[in-house]
Amino acid sequence: MTDLKGPRDDRWYLSLMSPNTKGPKFAWLDPTSVYINSAAFADLLDDLLADLEGVAFDVVGGCDAMGFVLGAGLAARSGKGFLPVRKAGKLCVDTDRVSFTNYSGKTQDMEMRLPAFAPGTRVLLADQWIQTGGTMEAAVQLVERQGGVVAGLATIAMENCPATDAFASRFPVVSAVVQGSRWQAECNAQDLSSFRSYAPARTFPTAGRTKP
Repeated sequence: MTDLKGPRDDRWYLSLMSPNTKGPKFAWLDPTSVYINSAAFADLLDDLLADLEGVAFDVVGGCDAMGFVLGAGLAARSGKGFLPVRKAGKLCVDTDRVSFTNYSGKTQDMEMRLPAFAPGTRVLLADQWIQTGGTMEAAVQLVERQGGVVAGLATIAMENCPATDAFASRFPVVSAVVQGSRWQAECNAQDLSSFRSYAPARTFPTAGRTKP
């Protein structure tokens, strides 16, 4: 099997992400194929944690739902606890709630357990993808309303728009898709060149093989 893994700064695993096949009601791509391949997931976490060097945090907060995967991975690798930021109605304890508008224009609520942490706790917030910024802004508000400090944001990609530009001006932001890279330009256009050659089998884990 040909090893398609390139230089460490090439973010080779981004080419494993799959295009939307279900139409405009869904996100334009699915990054979860990165998670099932152990080499890809390991390099994703390595890159994000390397870029987080110098950013101090006490816990990692992950946004429901796919931010749980990325956030829990970062928490485990860094020896920190994990804080789920959930969609409304899922927690069986007292919560604080914030309404937001998601990427599809739908109004939703996010919740966090109350209390979730001691005042002054530094929280690194993680989500799989930051497109319009609504979900992440709700998470920021929930952390700050409990006296927490948002230490930074971590994601696979953050598309450029006024809301996400504001995040970059307020917090340290680390993304597998590096600002100014070809990947960023393609994400902003919501069309990856790797879609032309996308093949699901490249990501499949098999006995004795982890790299596509």
